[in-house]
Amino acid sequence: MIGLAKSIAAEMGSRGIRANAVAPGFIITEMTGQLPEEVRASWAEKIPLKRGGTPEDVANVCVFLGSDLSSYVSGQVIHCDGGMNR
Repeated sequence: MIGLAKSIAAEMGSRGIRANAVAPGFIITEMTGQLPEEVRASWAEKIPLKRGGTPEDVANVCVFLGSDLSSYVSGQVIHCDGGMNR
């Protein structure tokens, strides 16, 4: 997906088309809620922000990328992972 986003950005940029990739980290969902508490706590401890992300955290990144505020952002991978990807 990352390669696809970068290729689209390179090929379609001259047409004003932007493409980016969003790379979420540990996101609190119904599925991850099924994990034992000690597993979730262990994940949270390793994340610099000390919490799992929410679907809204990821959605906010997507809203930004879809807005004019990101008009000069293309071909990028935006990590929404609380600082895990360092």
